[in-house]
Amino acid sequence: MNTSQSSGPATARSDNHDHPEWAIAPSGNEAVLQVSGDWIVDEAVPASLPDDAFKAVQGGSGSALTVDTTRIGRWDSSLVSFLWSAKQAAARTGMTFDVSQLPRGMQRLFSLLPETPQAPATPHTCIPNPFRTSGIFTLATLDEIGAVTTLGIETARTAPKGLSGHGGMRLRDLLSNIFDAGPSALIIVSVVNFLVGAILAFVGAIQLQKFSADIYVANLVGIACVRELSAVMTAIIMAGRTGGAYAARIATMLGNEEIDALQVFGIPISSYILLPAVLSLMIMMPLLYLYGCLMSIAGGYTVAVGMLPDITGAGYIHQTFYAIDLHQFEFGFMKSIVFAVMIGLTACRIGLKAGRSAADVGTAATSAVVVGIVGVIALDAIFAVIANAVGI
Repeated sequence: MNTSQSSGPATARSDNHDHPEWAIAPSGNEAVLQVSGDWIVDEAVPASLPDDAFKAVQGGSGSALTVDTTRIGRWDSSLVSFLWSAKQAAARTGMTFDVSQLPRGMQRLFSLLPETPQAPATPHTCIPNPFRTSGIFTLATLDEIGAVTTLGIETARTAPKGLSGHGGMRLRDLLSNIFDAGPSALIIVSVVNFLVGAILAFVGAIQLQKFSADIYVANLVGIACVRELSAVMTAIIMAGRTGGAYAARIATMLGNEEIDALQVFGIPISSYILLPAVLSLMIMMPLLYLYGCLMSIAGGYTVAVGMLPDITGAGYIHQTFYAIDLHQFEFGFMKSIVFAVMIGLTACRIGLKAGRSAADVGTAATSAVVVGIVGVIALDAIFAVIANAVGI
């Protein structure tokens, strides 16, 4: 930044006004701020006048500060901003600022500025109200539950026409969703449920060995997996894998205006997009649940037979069939269907209300996974209370 500051007159300049310069010189009972050069933003204009700029002229008891603009070149609002800072600096030293010598256009711009800088706004301290926060969250949750319920009712209403081939649902879409939600998920369902059964058998075996009740490891693994863990773990896998994919796919269609195009052509979204997604999960989740039960029992079998010398393979299988009642499978089968409906509807709802940017696609997928997992656990807790009430 090429500026000069002196107590004497400014040095002579050539006709080519390039760099902005300023100088302060005493003149009798006044001080003169001499500005010259091109005061435009592209010329690195000084941001403000330093407070010590008037030290050299305070001895002359100057009471007014005038501005000499006779050697000014091009200028814009950056010069007005600099002069306004000079006015504030002069006021802090007890001097007044005289704008009568400024050009008329500069005076008009200068008059738009306040006399003194505005004081910084006092930060607003907001005391959090837990009742208000919890109320807003509760109302928002109830509103979303109502929206998902309405979406489910609309999908169920259009299901008969969609299944008959007159509602807009294509069989190709249904089969594609069934493949994505079923056979494509077998590997991860197998690994997770096998490890869950193995871990449960390992933990149970350590404790049951103390009481010489090794054989009851089969009861522990069988009942826990058939009644709770296989259905819950499979639903969590589908929420993270399939639910997130549904939300991302619908959000992408929304961003590409494909949803708008379907609505323009009168194709119902509920039967064209939602019905294949929800129906495929309802078909495959119970089957994956049964497959997960088998893999969990296999994991427990592997650990128990390999770790406990008193348990044979035939004895473990016999004890498992003895411990597991058919009602346990019915209960888990029913839970898996409810989990499937919840995951499908919430994922589609989150995708439909997503934004239209690329970032909103990732946000929708993340929200679908989180809501799906939390919803599965919450529904499982409700099922546990219902089962205890009815004595299952």
